[in-house]
Amino acid sequence: MNPALHLRQLGQGLWLDNITRGLLTSGTLKKYIDEYEISGLTSNPSIFEAAIQGADFYDEAIRTKSAAGGKGEALFLELALDDLQQAADLFLPMHEASHGVDGWVSMEVSPLLVHDAEGTLREARTLHERLQRPNAFIKIPGTAEGVKAIEEAIFAGIPVNVTLLFSRDQYLAAAEAYLRGIERRIDAGLDPKVASVASLFVSRWDAGVKDKVPDELKNKLGIAVARQTYAAYRELLASQRWRKLAEAGALAQRLLWASTGTKDPAASDILYVESLTAPNTINTVPEKTLLAFVDHGVVNGSMPPEGGDAEKVLKQFADAGVDVDALAAQLQTEGAESFSKSWKKLMDVIAEKGKG
Repeated sequence: MNPALHLRQLGQGLWLDNITRGLLTSGTLKKYIDEYEISGLTSNPSIFEAAIQGADFYDEAIRTKSAAGGKGEALFLELALDDLQQAADLFLPMHEASHGVDGWVSMEVSPLLVHDAEGTLREARTLHERLQRPNAFIKIPGTAEGVKAIEEAIFAGIPVNVTLLFSRDQYLAAAEAYLRGIERRIDAGLDPKVASVASLFVSRWDAGVKDKVPDELKNKLGIAVARQTYAAYRELLASQRWRKLAEAGALAQRLLWASTGTKDPAASDILYVESLTAPNTINTVPEKTLLAFVDHGVVNGSMPPEGGDAEKVLKQFADAGVDVDALAAQLQTEGAESFSKSWKKLMDVIAEKGKG
């Protein structure tokens, strides 16, 4: 059986962690949807930087828009929104057939707003209004300030993809913001059906400790954190608080595995796909990882709902001197900084290409 189809039958969505104009114009994204069971798509500043700098698909549009007075962030948003609207339209039949479960695309607020809750909310509203697609998530980081914006965005009826989550506690803070937003909507007599996903980054854990732990612990930390977080996710879905909201018509905020491309060349190229199979979750994969999984992936059941050996493995890392809580905070900070750097590089690339 096609392993991507097997994942779908298990109840896990497989999303593409990439977007380029070439994927759209060549028909490749349509092929991935039709043949590889891709049921969504994510983007971020690093992805757009690579897409615009690494190919000439955008050059003519940048020159034309620049000549008309467009520049910087405004020009980029025109390019990105056009791509994401086209992608959203490709996914729309799936979105409608699944009653809003599948077929989502994601657009991120400016990473320069990571410490600005009010600015993040304003931009989330603007992007939501400009995208004008029912199957578009707005990505908001799960930082302390981001969490404030997430609750307000959900209350405003804006579908949110919470990004840059690295630990169970960070996930629970994002889930709490989602629940509060939905509860406030119900209290206000509003429709509780506002979709959301919470994106836990996985492989960066292992990259962060690769030279600090013995060989037998390499490439095990990210999966242990994911299993621990999955157990918390399952507990939340079984809670009386959530059941009450579900009975009112609310949609579950699904857990999404992000950063699932293998960074260690000595490890399996599909390590984080085969290890993170679980119903009612999503795995968003780079194109290279998708093709590898379709070629030689195997689905062997799903993660244990109670987290399996997660706590045991995490204790082994603690015994090896890894402060998991401190590393989670560090990874979130570094992730935000990385996106900010990509954003600034992106603006430089657009300015240079706009000179024609």
